[in-house]
Amino acid sequence: MDSSPGDVILLGNTSWRVQRIETAGRVLVEDAHGAPPSLPFWTGEAPQRTGVLCDGVSELREEIAARTKGIAPGYISPARPEVSSAIAWLMEECGVCASGAQQLIAYIVVGRAVLGAVPSKTTIIAERFFDEGGGMQLILHAPFGGRINKGWGLALRKRFCRGFNFELQAAATDNGINISLAEQHSFPLSDVFQFLTEITTKALLEQASLASPIFKTRWRWAAGRSLQLLRFSKGKRIAPQIQRTRSDDLMASVFPQAAACFENIEGDIQIPDHPLVREVMQDVLQEAMDLEGLLAVLRGINDGSIRCLAVDTPVPSQFAHELLNANPYAFLDEAGLEERRTRAVSLGGAIPPSVLEQAGKLDLQAIDTVRNQCWPDIRDEHELHDLLMSLVALPVGMVEAGCCLQWDKWYECLVRTGRAQTMNAGEIPCWVPTERLDYARTLWLRESIDGIAKDTVLKKCVQGWAQILGPVTAKSFAEMLFVDPALVFQTFIAMEVQGLLMRGSFEKPATEADHDIEWCERRILQRIHKLTIGIRRKEIEPVAPAAFMRWILGWQHIAPQTQLAGEEGLLEALAQLEGFEAPAIEWERTLLPARVADYNPAWLDRLCLSGAVGWGRVSPHPAFAAGDGAGPRRVIPSNAAPITFYMRDSAEWLALALRDQCVEERKLNQALTPDGLRAWELLQQRGACFVEDIQRLLNLTRHQTHSALWELAAAGLAAADGFDQLRTMIDPERKPAAAAAHRRLRSAAGRWSLFNADIATPSDAMEKARRDDAAIESAARMLLARYGVVFRDLVARESNVPRWGVLLRMLRRLEDRGEIRGGRFVSGFGGEQFALPEAVESLRAARHRDTQGTITVAGADPMNLAGILIPGERVPAVPGRSVVFHDGLVAGSEPDAAPETAKVRQIRAAARKLPVTPHVAPIPVREPAGSLSLF
Repeated sequence: MDSSPGDVILLGNTSWRVQRIETAGRVLVEDAHGAPPSLPFWTGEAPQRTGVLCDGVSELREEIAARTKGIAPGYISPARPEVSSAIAWLMEECGVCASGAQQLIAYIVVGRAVLGAVPSKTTIIAERFFDEGGGMQLILHAPFGGRINKGWGLALRKRFCRGFNFELQAAATDNGINISLAEQHSFPLSDVFQFLTEITTKALLEQASLASPIFKTRWRWAAGRSLQLLRFSKGKRIAPQIQRTRSDDLMASVFPQAAACFENIEGDIQIPDHPLVREVMQDVLQEAMDLEGLLAVLRGINDGSIRCLAVDTPVPSQFAHELLNANPYAFLDEAGLEERRTRAVSLGGAIPPSVLEQAGKLDLQAIDTVRNQCWPDIRDEHELHDLLMSLVALPVGMVEAGCCLQWDKWYECLVRTGRAQTMNAGEIPCWVPTERLDYARTLWLRESIDGIAKDTVLKKCVQGWAQILGPVTAKSFAEMLFVDPALVFQTFIAMEVQGLLMRGSFEKPATEADHDIEWCERRILQRIHKLTIGIRRKEIEPVAPAAFMRWILGWQHIAPQTQLAGEEGLLEALAQLEGFEAPAIEWERTLLPARVADYNPAWLDRLCLSGAVGWGRVSPHPAFAAGDGAGPRRVIPSNAAPITFYMRDSAEWLALALRDQCVEERKLNQALTPDGLRAWELLQQRGACFVEDIQRLLNLTRHQTHSALWELAAAGLAAADGFDQLRTMIDPERKPAAAAAHRRLRSAAGRWSLFNADIATPSDAMEKARRDDAAIESAARMLLARYGVVFRDLVARESNVPRWGVLLRMLRRLEDRGEIRGGRFVSGFGGEQFALPEAVESLRAARHRDTQGTITVAGADPMNLAGILIPGERVPAVPGRSVVFHDGLVAGSEPDAAPETAKVRQIRAAARKLPVTPHVAPIPVREPAGSLSLF
């Protein structure tokens, strides 16, 4: 261990501080709590990805890309046949779970959307983008493994250092290379593949490795193996610090230039022909790096067997995130983590998938905006003269076509005072300042005056125009000023070398013709990039609570012209309301009719009896939670008892919600009536039973049987297959029709069973954890389906979901899988927020959409968010109360005993036409003190 007490080392991704180094070689450390390491990464080298593993990774990337052609980000769903097939293939071939397979697909698809291709061993991609500090980051996506990429990165860094006389920060991982560029580094991006050749690479890599800590570390290892350094003296181990000092002394005697001051060395360091030096260089080039593998890659680039792509992107691609967040052991220079230029790259703001349609494409609106901002705003003749001095010549046609108010007036002033005049460039009249007449004659009349060279004049002209034109081609610039396009192109190249201009594809498709290549001044291009990102991120800026309230009323199909229709529409509405408890009487009176046009109660019966939908009370009854010493309270059934609906094929959340509702038998005996207790025991013993069987086996009258079952339903202990039985119990107008004992009518209730009878006990801890995980995920998806956007304050009225801390971990996991998005979607609320991709797109589209008229929402509706989401007093969630919204804000509330609407009366009439079971009015029961009639 080549370290001293106090040094910080990095093992994996954890920092450790050395406390003591014992003589026996044992090192005592403590947790450094994420402190940056003080030792270079070369002291803790780990095996890099092998060539065989690199082949596997490359083939896996290509296979996933081939199987997901045509899949765009934001639409990665197992419902798509291509995605489903790719998930099945990954699960079979790679042994990953379904969520892991979907993450792999999302990684490839999102990265491909930005770059236009997927990096592999046959396709390497150079990516370049601006960072927040004004510099640029160059990412070379080359999944050849860490040994090849480390050598390639060191050689490229040395090449940049010699070409631009500027030290660069660089990093290399198994998947690519990152080089942080400064403003001085301007070059065609595609040229980066030609910076190294097979002939010059070895010499560059040798010189680069000599200046790095990797050489000194390997030197000590080789000196120790060759017995040039003593490890023991007089029976005691020599301390590592002393060995390091003696190693440096040995290097100074064998290899003086390696230990000398680099300021006094001219040219390359001469490597001596010494056995120890040869061994060290062999270890550096072939063990720490793979020189032969790098040369093979360069040969593939040269002969075309490896495809090379260059892409300028507005934002870092998904593949670049690993390199931008590389750990210190990947650095190829001595700069610490806190000094990295990559820390100036923002990765927090996501770009909507709908804008990732073309790789590296800038927003045309951003280009036009910056171009208009750069066009000068002239206020007097002096400013016009300064502009003409910088431009050399200004075509009159641009003045007439642009927003150049009063320019003619200022120019006439300049002409009268002899400070400017008009010259013809071919057939193009131009304004030229008097001081630049010699420049104009040199440019157009092809005569050199007073030793003024034409390339000097053209460079001056290009420098001035580049500050205000934005993206331009050599051909269009030459046509504007009537000059030779070839000379303009040469001037553009000369300014590119100086870091003033950058070439690329900004407004037009990429082309191979020199004169049609687009060029842009560096700082203008940086402004366009920032504005492009700003425009795209502005589309997902958080909306105001009122705008979100307007949108969520449409998401829940309550707003006008958003209602659902038919039985399928009812099923969709119930899926959104799943797990939310509301008073039993409010479901068919307000909640469902508000979402389904022309609601028919028969649809709900068919859905329940078909097994698609179930109902029941999930939250524990207050009678079973009493612990004040006064004894448990009685269960008194009423039409305000809260119930909910659930989808049987996706109700994993139900098991976790009901598991906490295990009621002690002692409390059951005191909270239920004797008939209710007998009915509960019968259902526990025999399972699901029809009402007639329960009546016969318990020897009860019909009204006693129905009262006992209604008591169990209100307590959350039992439920029926159909909804008609509950409808009969809570609708006072249907009770007289069913009271006659002699009328034997068919019932649509189906069988009755205990609500939590199917909750199985896990066999072991692993199975319990797996089921809990599935239940939490189901609850998270349920909330996302209901609200579209989920955050802590929004779920304040939810009673059947896990606590927020548990949900938060699951929502983060779903975000990591790429199934949902995290961000800031609604302003004014703290904490993390998550949303479905389709909800984000819909919310962005409805940002500025206003609602027409007012919308009335029942107090028991989950959309009663007054006092929670938007300002206003909270409206109690009790039958008969409602709240009125106008343009997303509370416009008022309606009190109890609100008049029954014609639609509700129509629904009740339709429900009364359904077959019912004869029902006798319940016998009045004396309500003991402390009972809750509302539950």
